[in-house]
Amino acid sequence: MRIFVNATPLDVPAGTNVRQAVAAHDAALAEQVASGRAFVTDARGLEVAAAVPLEAGSILRVVVRARRTAGSGDADA
Repeated sequence: MRIFVNATPLDVPAGTNVRQAVAAHDAALAEQVASGRAFVTDARGLEVAAAVPLEAGSILRVVVRARRTAGSGDADA
């Protein structure tokens, strides 16, 4: 079935979940999702759990969190 991850079309088997789809797209990005440094949203911008099974035509976007390191201070200060 055809899905989209970060605007890239992918053909994946029926029953593929979010985690598997992201890994098929980019293994490094999948690791960031697994570690909590990134999260996945659907076409509406709502966060989607990694175990959710996908349907044909699903659109996913992976968002990398912008975390500051300890002691980095406020950029606007």
